[in-house]
Amino acid sequence: MSDENEIEFRQETDKNNRKKKKRSGISYVIEGIIYVALIVFCVYVVPNYVLQRTVVSGESMEDTLHNGESLLVDKLSYRFSSPERYDIIVFYPKGKEVDEYFVKRIYGLPGETIQITDNTIYVNGKVIDDPYAKDAMSDGGLAEEPYQLKDDEYFVLGDHRSVSLDSRTTVEEDPDGPGPVKFENIAGKVFLRIWPLSQFGVP
Repeated sequence: MSDENEIEFRQETDKNNRKKKKRSGISYVIEGIIYVALIVFCVYVVPNYVLQRTVVSGESMEDTLHNGESLLVDKLSYRFSSPERYDIIVFYPKGKEVDEYFVKRIYGLPGETIQITDNTIYVNGKVIDDPYAKDAMSDGGLAEEPYQLKDDEYFVLGDHRSVSLDSRTTVEEDPDGPGPVKFENIAGKVFLRIWPLSQFGVP
């Protein structure tokens, strides 16, 4: 390579190196913005609108769920479809302004008439399957007589009926009684048990 060509090559190389350094600086800024966006997404968007980790407290959902188990709650699907019978949900019995939540299973859907007689659950006058109950109900509470759910109400029960505080009990009977659950107070659907690892999977 002649001296003239070598000089031109070096000049071209220097130009390319300067361009690379300039692109590298811009890439750092873009990378920083992406990291910040990811942090905001993971810390704020995911737990508020997509997924939420919840820990079971108490025995009201035995033998399906147990005290201390960690769950993931799907907060997105009910924005596109309605809750279904037998879904396990997390809801706020006193509204989302109060940081207290229950975990129960849906039995009655909006507009349906539910009644519980002699431990048998009737929906619109017909007996429905009850495969998840750990034990029998001593009484039907609110649903002892036929109760028609409003257009935004769901009737929920705990699987461990004898210890569960659920839609059978209203706030008038017990300050902690949730009664029927309004859709606006449903946080989401339980879809995965993540702890303990020996029980990992769909509950």
